[in-house]
Amino acid sequence: MKTKTTSDQPLLTPDQTLNRHLSSKTILIAVDDSNESARALQYVGSLLRDIRDVKVTLFHVLNPMPRELMEHGGSEDPETEDHLGEQLRKDQEEWLRAEGAIEYPILVTAMERLGQTGFPLDHVTLKLGHERDIADSIMDEARAGGYGTVVVTRHGPMGGKRLFSSGIIDRLVRDLSGVAVWVLG
Repeated sequence: MKTKTTSDQPLLTPDQTLNRHLSSKTILIAVDDSNESARALQYVGSLLRDIRDVKVTLFHVLNPMPRELMEHGGSEDPETEDHLGEQLRKDQEEWLRAEGAIEYPILVTAMERLGQTGFPLDHVTLKLGHERDIADSIMDEARAGGYGTVVVTRHGPMGGKRLFSSGIIDRLVRDLSGVAVWVLG
């Protein structure tokens, strides 16, 4: 039985709410190597494993690019400036390849954990982000990919990088309009 709010809009059951948020059936799960991420994957996988046509992208944001790779300092000589710019782009691409190789196993482990719930792995995509900061990276990917839902955890590993601090979650909830944000943990 549905109840009515004072504005005569029906209240939805949790299953109806889930189905409404899954209308696009594309979910972005931001992961790190924390126990909280593992628990979130367990929860989401168990919840969604039997829902047809759901597509999940596991998304991990790389560590920030070193400051020395952000700009080259410049030159007044246009030819030298072009050379410095080209070298900087090559150095940035090499850093992204190396950092991606180091961090990619986090995505593989996350996919294995999701698969252990019975979620179909042929519906999973793995992606690395590397933009300005964690919240911006997640929001950029959510918008670019047209995701209907973004899943994050409240805490990162103790003593390590706090991937999903409350400041990041606050920004996602505040600035990511038109997307359901699930905060787990």
